[in-house]
Amino acid sequence: MEEEIVDSPVGWVAKHIDSYVNSDGGKGHEYYGANALLLTTRGRKSGKLRRTALYYGGRGDDVVLVASNGGSVGHPFWYRNLAADPSVTVQIKDDVYAAVARTAEGAERAELWELMTGVFPTYAQYQAKVEREIPVVVLTRATGEAA
Repeated sequence: MEEEIVDSPVGWVAKHIDSYVNSDGGKGHEYYGANALLLTTRGRKSGKLRRTALYYGGRGDDVVLVASNGGSVGHPFWYRNLAADPSVTVQIKDDVYAAVARTAEGAERAELWELMTGVFPTYAQYQAKVEREIPVVVLTRATGEAA
């Protein structure tokens, strides 16, 4: 029996996830002009699998995410979850795979921030309105593991 996945409680995000899942990424991969993926993390408090939809960029074989939380003061829950347990599941279109997450730092973060503000320019506006440094996350496909 597969473990239940709890989707984002945010209405429009839940609809996006539902459309993405039910079409194997055929609907929802391109979302308002940028590419989106589904990220599943393990809840750091509940232990439940939690899924959300996020814009992403690519660098080689790695996937890059921004933990903007819409420019809110705190980090998004998905980021807090992967900081506690970096083993995640990614779905890009119909490709579902296990990955390991890490937060980019220093020059790498600067390079990837530039990449991601090109993907979704609003990230720069989010950063300008908060004091926290918005994390940039790198996802690397886990080798020899199935999702």
